[in-house]
Amino acid sequence: MAVDVMTEIEIDRPVATVAAFSSDPGNAPAWYVNIQSVAWRTAPTVQVGAQVDFVAQFLGRRLAYTYEIVDWEPGARLTMRTADGPFPMETTYTWTPTRAGGTHMTLRNRGQPAGFSRVTAPLMVLAMRRANQNDLRRLKALLEAR
Repeated sequence: MAVDVMTEIEIDRPVATVAAFSSDPGNAPAWYVNIQSVAWRTAPTVQVGAQVDFVAQFLGRRLAYTYEIVDWEPGARLTMRTADGPFPMETTYTWTPTRAGGTHMTLRNRGQPAGFSRVTAPLMVLAMRRANQNDLRRLKALLEAR
């Protein structure tokens, strides 16, 4: 079973603000509950080809993985794929302006679990959706408080 989870939220802040903050991997621990640490493998610049190491806690397991930025359109879209990790995963953020001057943000995780992860994929989808919703709510609260 493939994993494909998309969540979305409206944030009452301009696209430039939301995109700048959420696309910076260094800010991930501030709004992703499960991400414990982030370290750049390349120069700390968001650009295609840049690589970032993440350590997370998910479903009671410690996960260490490396994401590579594969698509970057500032203020519109960021896509990262695992270059190294427990299973192939792709994360995409998109930001679009709302009529009220805020931002509609989507967070999409897609992947193809292998081995034991394939068996637990249905549970993983539910847990990932719940975690992503919580993370986006946390991001919203953080940015709207500024």
